[in-house]
Amino acid sequence: MASTDTKPPKHEEKKDEERTLTPTAEIKINIAFIERAVAELEPRFTHRVLRSLTALRKRINDRVLRDAIEENYPAESTVKAKLLSWLPPATEAEMDIDSTAQPASTPPSKPTSDPVPEVEIYVRLLIIHHFHTSKENYAKSIQLSNETVDKMLALNRRSMDPIAAKIWFAVERSYELGGELADARPLFLAAQRTAALRHDDDTQASLINRLLRSYLHYNLYDQADKLVSKTTFPVSASSPQFARYHYFLGRIKAVQLNYTTAHTNLQAAIRRAPPAKTAPGFYQAVHKLFVVVELLMGDIPDRSIFRHPVLEKALAAYFDIVKAVRTGSLSEFQATLMKHATQFEADKTYTLIVRLRQNVIKTGIRRLSLSYSRISLRDICLKLHLDSEEDAEYIVGKAIRDGVIDGRIIHEKGWMECEGRKNGYGPDVSEVYMRRIAYCMDLHNQSVKAMRYPLDAHRKELAAAEGAREREKELAKEIQEGDLDEDDGLGGF
Repeated sequence: MASTDTKPPKHEEKKDEERTLTPTAEIKINIAFIERAVAELEPRFTHRVLRSLTALRKRINDRVLRDAIEENYPAESTVKAKLLSWLPPATEAEMDIDSTAQPASTPPSKPTSDPVPEVEIYVRLLIIHHFHTSKENYAKSIQLSNETVDKMLALNRRSMDPIAAKIWFAVERSYELGGELADARPLFLAAQRTAALRHDDDTQASLINRLLRSYLHYNLYDQADKLVSKTTFPVSASSPQFARYHYFLGRIKAVQLNYTTAHTNLQAAIRRAPPAKTAPGFYQAVHKLFVVVELLMGDIPDRSIFRHPVLEKALAAYFDIVKAVRTGSLSEFQATLMKHATQFEADKTYTLIVRLRQNVIKTGIRRLSLSYSRISLRDICLKLHLDSEEDAEYIVGKAIRDGVIDGRIIHEKGWMECEGRKNGYGPDVSEVYMRRIAYCMDLHNQSVKAMRYPLDAHRKELAAAEGAREREKELAKEIQEGDLDEDDGLGGF
């Protein structure tokens, strides 16, 4: 009789282990990785720790942080006392839970010396993010952020650069939640100059994004544009930093009426952004601006964008705007704008959407020119809900001059005559075609730059090539010495 005992698959065992891993144990593993990165001069271990920061900071609390500090620092450590001073003392209920949770287990061995300074900065980073979860701790987060920055600058360790980039993000968040974001700008400017001189690409990319966000938060678009023109964004920056940078560039260029460049930057931001479920807020913000810029360029966004599960609810108001622009109904556009004005102002897209009024009118005129070979200005005024026939004549004349429609105005008779539909070929079509080719080539080049290869893989290939050369040399030597006959390997023939 066959046994009914079956072993669970290996991938299920791994999932169970990950599911049972406590935040305290995860912090301890991360500290071991940071110490290994410092000892072996391998920053990839630190980057591995920081990639788990987003998920870890949602699971930490006062008790988790206290336990992590107690387990990784010796009892007489001054650093441990300083870190614990930022956290409230353990309550009696928590101490009772700790005593009943592990009655028979052996206590973990205490370390005999302090970990590397990078570990202290990492623990401070976790405490700052924990302070962001409650409004009562906003002031403490600003104090801890300033103290951490001073300590980080005093240490001046290059192995701390990846963690420093995350620290600056936490500093910005602390000041923003405390309502003092403008006060942090001089600190960011001084740190950015230092990072540029030290060629610290991670910190420099983070600080440029912090400054751009600070400028755009207060609608200082001229200062943001000057910062972009005076600085060079590091090529080796991570994809999330590049995504933020392209998003900020898209906002700046859209306000400056440079819609083509803004569209290109927003496409790059969407391509480099984390998955939609990982960073839904950023994904929605980029697509909101992307939809508006596409409308300002005269294009209609793809309908599949509005069916995305992460974007469907967030882009509902923008979908109504797209329908109004597509139909060319000025009255529907004005009603939709008034209905969702509060959301557009919160998203900081209201001023851009107001510019769409001319696009709505142009769309309506284009639809009329395709439907009628001759139409009076009075009928145009009524169909587009314009104020007077003079406004209709001016708008139609501008549309003809801009090449939106192909026709002419008969002023004496008060109508517009429309000619046949334009040919599908010409300089405009070739320009669009070349722009698409340039976009594909740029996408290919960026994809090649972003490719990653296994570490030391080339050494295995070199070892294999050297072994093949040695075998060839031995074979040639045997042939020269006569040890290998010409008939070897021919069997009995």
